[in-house]
Amino acid sequence: MAAWLVRRLVAALAILWTVATLTFVAIHVAPGDPFLPSAERPVDPAVVATLRRRFGLDRPLPEQYARYLAAVATGDLGVSFSQRRPVAAAIRDALPHTLLLAAAALLLDYVIGIAIGLVQAATAGRRLDEALTVVTLMIASLPAFWVALVLLLVFGGWLHWLPVAGAYDPALYDALPFAGRIADRLRHLALPAATLGILGAAATARYQRAALLEALGQEYVRTARAKGLDERRVLLRHAWRNALVPITALVGLALPFLLTGAVLVETVFAWPGMGRLAADAITLRDYPLVTGTAVTACAVVVLGSLVADLLLQAADPRVRVHG
Repeated sequence: MAAWLVRRLVAALAILWTVATLTFVAIHVAPGDPFLPSAERPVDPAVVATLRRRFGLDRPLPEQYARYLAAVATGDLGVSFSQRRPVAAAIRDALPHTLLLAAAALLLDYVIGIAIGLVQAATAGRRLDEALTVVTLMIASLPAFWVALVLLLVFGGWLHWLPVAGAYDPALYDALPFAGRIADRLRHLALPAATLGILGAAATARYQRAALLEALGQEYVRTARAKGLDERRVLLRHAWRNALVPITALVGLALPFLLTGAVLVETVFAWPGMGRLAADAITLRDYPLVTGTAVTACAVVVLGSLVADLLLQAADPRVRVHG
């Protein structure tokens, strides 16, 4: 176990270094400059030169890269050009919002996806199963930003049931009681979480259906049926428990989807999370903020993958980690 954890740690560091390097190179070789003046707001060239010298952008790229890696190794992600504050502070403010959104979306993903998968397995080969297969495949094929815009238009624009922007109501939030603040947060969370949750549930349902059908064909299920157990008990007590094992492994795969999908969804709903922070940083060519958000997102994904492996081991005693 200890040797396995050491290997995973080394692999995690290698992945973080690769992501940091690729992001650094991509943002620096892309056309444009964070301090170039626009046609509407001209800036004195001397000011631009001063800013480039202040942030070290006048140095050769290999030297900038070496300084960047040395700073990241000590936990220093730099200072944001656009926000004029440490990148770590900007990420610290945004990350809890993204983690809350990801947790809510993951909950919807698994609850809805597993329920649909159970219904499909119980009605395999029938019209309901075929209809749900078509629906889940269609939903899984939809782009996240399109689903976000549809939900925003329907539930926010037409029905006026839910707010369409922000994490809370800035005008009323401070005056609300504790329960009212929770309700306000949940109302603002509903649409962005539903967007990611519905898309994830469509894929989870397909995995759950396949895992259940495979489990229903195993010998222990045939034995349970031979003992006279009803089909519902066979499905829920015997097949489903074993079919949850491969679904547990999907947690590690769901995190990259949630974080990449959050870039578009958070932008659509003006959700103050990592996705919107990264999108704004790319638009403004804020080099430290772009690389900082990329490294942080990579760290979250790596940590989530490790947690998924540990959950898989706990869920299935047959899985063993060999050192």
